[in-house]
Amino acid sequence: MRWQLMVKALSVSAFMGLLLLLVNQQWGSWISSMDPWPSSQKAPSEDPLVLSSRKFEWETQTPHPLELRYPYSYPFLINHPDKCGGLRDAPFLLILVMSKPQDVGIRQVIRQTWGNETLVPGVVIRCLFVLGLPPPLFAQKLQDLLAEEDKEHGDLLQVGFLDTYRNLTLKVLMGLEWMAQYCPTAQYVLKVDSDVFLNPTFLVQQILQPNRPLKLNFITHIFRNSVPLWMQGHKWYMPPELYPQNMYPEYCAGLGYVMSGSLALRILTEAQRVKVIHLEDVFVGLCLQQLKVKPTPSPPNTFLIFWRKYDHCTFHQLVLVHHFQHQELLRIWPDFLRATTSC
Repeated sequence: MRWQLMVKALSVSAFMGLLLLLVNQQWGSWISSMDPWPSSQKAPSEDPLVLSSRKFEWETQTPHPLELRYPYSYPFLINHPDKCGGLRDAPFLLILVMSKPQDVGIRQVIRQTWGNETLVPGVVIRCLFVLGLPPPLFAQKLQDLLAEEDKEHGDLLQVGFLDTYRNLTLKVLMGLEWMAQYCPTAQYVLKVDSDVFLNPTFLVQQILQPNRPLKLNFITHIFRNSVPLWMQGHKWYMPPELYPQNMYPEYCAGLGYVMSGSLALRILTEAQRVKVIHLEDVFVGLCLQQLKVKPTPSPPNTFLIFWRKYDHCTFHQLVLVHHFQHQELLRIWPDFLRATTSC
């Protein structure tokens, strides 16, 4: 029965995702981007959700539609300031999962698998799902569902901007802002996408090693020699007017990267000065370049950017695998949790 409910939840989530994608495309075709209140004016006192929705009905008419507004005081609409507890309960690892408002079923699968905060014995882990605003057509209905979900699980962090791919950089930065305000003593921070297989045990025990001294300027998983894509319409299109250089700096691939808490705070500070671009992993690389911090090479073949067929022994030696379907994740997880004595 539980399996049937989960399959139904995933089916509804997939249908809503497709529907929202179509609406997003229609919505994006006529959204103008003018902030209704100039920076010199104070916005009217209204409900933060209504205020944020209205602000992004106009969005800013800047020199380029992919240019983002940051720093900016985006509100936390759903928040858990006590998630990390006090100094005694400071997490060893804070996991920030990039999620979409409509992905209710996907979040539930993650909670039942690698997002389980008690998965690594003796290590304090905290997990939050970072999301923005749903498209206005579905806003109220989805907000009600999100309120119910958060009441049950207490792990949503919603920020006041539209949840779109181009706003992913804002998602990551606001996740780091939350960490700076409410969880500054977290020893490590993992930014991760929701479509991955993750092995927290291997990450904690083999990469981060809680019994060893904290690595102060640590950030792992490197992309090198990557060039901007100037082909319009491509998902990773980078307009030359926003980034005129021919080569990106070294950066950490956006599917998932882990960094020390101290470096996360330094990146956030540097982000106030670096021109923000919509490719969040490249932007973090630009901040690292300014900080003169080089990413740390991860152990070979532990962060896989492409899907790999599940194998019990192999997956116990991985940190994460990209493009992993959640139905598959549910199917393999009981086997993955088995002891590895046969390997």
